[in-house]
Amino acid sequence: MRVFHPLLPALLMAELRAHAGRSVVSIIAIAIGVAMGYAVHLINHAALTEFSQGTRALAGQADLEIRGPRSGFDETLYARVARLPQVAAASPVVEVDAHLPARREALKLLGVDAFRVAAVNPGLIGRPAQTQAGNLDLLAPTAVFLSPAALAWLNLRPGDMLTVQVGLGTLALRVAGTLPVTSEALRLGVIDIGAAQWHFGRLGLLQRIDLRLRPGVDVAAFRRTLAPLLPAGVTAATPDDDQRTASDLSRAYRVNLGVLALVALFTGAFLVFSTQALSIIRRRTQLALLRALGMSRGALLRLVLAEGAALGLAGALLGTTLGLALAAMVLRYAGGDLGGGYFPGIRPSVHFNAGTALAFAALGVATALIGSLAPAWEASRARPAQMLKAGDEETPLKRLRSPWPALAIVAAGVALTKAEPVAGLPVFAYVAVGLLLVGAILLMPRLAHWIFSILPRGRRSVPYLALAQLSGAPGRAAIGLAGILVSFSLMAAMAIMVTSFRVSLDQWLNIVLPAQLYLRASASGDTGYFSGADQQIIATAPGIARAEFMRTNQILLDPRLPPVALIAKPVDKHHPAARLAIIGMPTQPRTGDPPPIWVSEAMADLYGMHPGQRISLPLAGRPVPVTVAGIWRDYARQYGAIVIDLDDYRRLSRDQRITDAALWLAPGVGTTQAVQSLRQRLPGAGQIEIAEPGEIRAAGLRIFDRSFAVTYLLEGVAIAIGLSGIGASFGAQALARSREFGMLRHVGVTRRQIGAMLALEGALLALLGVGAGLALGWGIALILIHVVNPQSFHWTMTLHMPWGLLATIALTLVAAAMLTALASGRRAMSAGAVRAVREDW
Repeated sequence: MRVFHPLLPALLMAELRAHAGRSVVSIIAIAIGVAMGYAVHLINHAALTEFSQGTRALAGQADLEIRGPRSGFDETLYARVARLPQVAAASPVVEVDAHLPARREALKLLGVDAFRVAAVNPGLIGRPAQTQAGNLDLLAPTAVFLSPAALAWLNLRPGDMLTVQVGLGTLALRVAGTLPVTSEALRLGVIDIGAAQWHFGRLGLLQRIDLRLRPGVDVAAFRRTLAPLLPAGVTAATPDDDQRTASDLSRAYRVNLGVLALVALFTGAFLVFSTQALSIIRRRTQLALLRALGMSRGALLRLVLAEGAALGLAGALLGTTLGLALAAMVLRYAGGDLGGGYFPGIRPSVHFNAGTALAFAALGVATALIGSLAPAWEASRARPAQMLKAGDEETPLKRLRSPWPALAIVAAGVALTKAEPVAGLPVFAYVAVGLLLVGAILLMPRLAHWIFSILPRGRRSVPYLALAQLSGAPGRAAIGLAGILVSFSLMAAMAIMVTSFRVSLDQWLNIVLPAQLYLRASASGDTGYFSGADQQIIATAPGIARAEFMRTNQILLDPRLPPVALIAKPVDKHHPAARLAIIGMPTQPRTGDPPPIWVSEAMADLYGMHPGQRISLPLAGRPVPVTVAGIWRDYARQYGAIVIDLDDYRRLSRDQRITDAALWLAPGVGTTQAVQSLRQRLPGAGQIEIAEPGEIRAAGLRIFDRSFAVTYLLEGVAIAIGLSGIGASFGAQALARSREFGMLRHVGVTRRQIGAMLALEGALLALLGVGAGLALGWGIALILIHVVNPQSFHWTMTLHMPWGLLATIALTLVAAAMLTALASGRRAMSAGAVRAVREDW
């Protein structure tokens, strides 16, 4: 039994060569989907792998890490934990993210005890470059040991000086040697723990204690034993927990990027389907002749599937090549944060894996095969005698006229929008979007028949013939219509979602940036701060009418989730909406209630907090009762933020440090004058980052645009694919209708009239496709805005329609459809009318 017909290769190549344009469009669509998915996977895998290696390098042989807030916890905990019988060795650590002047990214500095760290993580013991000093450099108060990656990044060598910001001043550290860490991309510096506490104002505080347990000690059981001994806000975690938390931070973002890749693949599958379906309609006579000459149903099925597989294979090979190049480019120039800032400072390199590449290539081929399956099955099951008759082109599409399967699919999609997320991901929302797309596509034949049947045809031949064709052959028209529907609806949905998010972000920035000037002690890291004297100078500087100060810290509420931002700033407790984007009605404070806090939407989603609820916050190592007074919108922190009044925070935590300041200027004082005054009066003013609200807003929107760069790219791709799909659909239909054109020519219809008829058909189809696509895109956008974003990132936004953009693209599609339909009919009309009619005999 032959698996492949001997004529299959020749027939396959002949069809692909004859219609190379439509094939190229399908190949490009599949290639884009494969490239996006493969690139996202490579970037994320490289970043997570590098982060995991860095985490293991920092943990060394530690079984557990006791971690607290960034501000630290009491160092007396170290002595209590180190004496526990289950602990073989304990290493105290001071951890800071040091801001380096003239650098945007911070350098992680660890303060370690050289005598204690050796038993837990020898990789953190520096190797002195100068043998004369010996191991005394390990204890020198100004000596720092840098990892190879840090040395290369800073362009330093042993013996050079490293300048670090502390407060508004600087600290000069001598590079005394290197670190034997195993991670090639880990930027790290190590200094003596006492020197770190002294230099960075951490006296009596630790950020971490690394524990190596005795052989045979059960880690999980010891964690339960250790938990009651830990202060509030301090937890014990394994190195694997840190890797999982880092992966969870970027999971929603990279999954959404992966879904965008699937959208491109879906578009590619649909283009393959439309290309193959129209090709089958056009070639029904030829295929019937092959069946009559002895080709079996199975051979014909394999022929059509082979055509789709060839398109998928070409798209898959192109996509994996582009994906590898794209990943390498992104990792080289933008790092491994996927545009979302999840892995700052990591510069991993891409690693090719044949198995992964084959998997994504197989996905591309499978996509094309799925698109070819329905046309192939229909062609193989049709009867040759019926296929040889004229007018049979609409027969395989008649079964699509029933609206009930499509309506059931749409109803299922709408119902799934109410489903809860799965593992924090909007899985059912994605499925709902797919069902809406499929249901809308299946509704197109019925919708086209109904719309074009009720339109008045008039007495003129051109509109009469155009409407008769569209209403009489709705299945064939729906294929071209569905191409417009898919591309325009997806483009519209993404445009509506991105515009809504961007406008909501801009409105949010207007609320949270009420002052005329903003000061930040350092552009990055946590070593820059304003002392009490600095705050006094800022508040009393000439031209400053009012100054408000802010402190940002991190606290841990749930060990299974990332830390939460704690923002201490002046808040009017009776009118918090003046400084916060409050959602709903806030709770008014009552006498005797604990201090109020205002939590972000993410806190309400992840921790179930609500106004009026009383909770405890870990401050200064003890639980402090507070009252949730309201919920506010925050687009900066995906895993939650809490705002507390600055006076309450200082009273409860005894933390006097300030990291930011907001300034209102006196009447008649310009920002340039105020900035000059501050720089003259403040010591170390060169370290301060000063910005106006407009600059901060522009920077925030630039970050937004960078994060959504892939979405913008896909919008352009959707438009290009839509225009190309129109050309492919109308070209195939025009060729399939060559006998119809010949008959019209015989009865006296001119070429000009046929061209006008085709242009009108294209315009009507495009108008219907744009209208239906706008409605479908609006529905998909509602799912993205009100389901996907809250379930993925825990924030909400208001709907904003980009009418100008949508109208421009809609008019472009309609005009392109008219021109494409007219151009596509030229080839069919160029054949002799008699020869075209003879094909029916």
